[in-house]
Amino acid sequence: MKRAIPVLVLSVAGLIPVWRYAPSDGSTTTTEASAPAATPSAPSSGNGSSQVVKGTTVDTEKGPVQVEVTFDGDKITAVKLLRQPNHPQTEAAVPKLVASTLQAQSADVDTVSGATITSDGYRESLQAAIDAHAESASASSSPSASAAASQVVAGSAVNTEKGTVQVEVTFDGDSIGSVRMLQQPNHPQTEAAVPKLVASTLKAQSADIDAVSGATITSEGYVESLQAALDARG
Repeated sequence: MKRAIPVLVLSVAGLIPVWRYAPSDGSTTTTEASAPAATPSAPSSGNGSSQVVKGTTVDTEKGPVQVEVTFDGDKITAVKLLRQPNHPQTEAAVPKLVASTLQAQSADVDTVSGATITSDGYRESLQAAIDAHAESASASSSPSASAAASQVVAGSAVNTEKGTVQVEVTFDGDSIGSVRMLQQPNHPQTEAAVPKLVASTLKAQSADIDAVSGATITSEGYVESLQAALDARG
């Protein structure tokens, strides 16, 4: 009986490692590489006119570089690197490049010492984003925006000895874009005078024009109706 005791102790001791390294409940722990930290950016004014534009992907000797730019109107408010070389000098250079961009409001930024290749790729991608934004803004401003800025105003109907005279004026912004007759005397001299009156109006951009010889009465009615349209436009 005394001999059995050491055997039992050894058996128990032998089980200890088995218990210590027993399989877990199936869960595993993995290590994930973290993405690069967000680059500095200026706050947006939040007026609803923000636009996010991606620059082109520029392949460099160190690796691809691509930026994403946030515009608030025409102002650059944020720049984020979508792709950048995995290199300590690049990681150190990016915040400096972004800060310079927000200050310069353009791609005209200095190269960061020790990161020349990345700086060149950054500028190229940034300029592509700026160009794309400018092109988008230009497309949105015309022709639909121009059409929206146009305004048509009819002048008052002026009764003259020769007949009724009334003009209709189309404004393009603050400019007189065109003038057409809604009513005019049925007379050869009037028909000959109207193109001259309209041409003078477009040149003067006002009702301060001379009467056409041989069509004084029509000219006076034209000027009165035109002035009424200008006054109504404000």
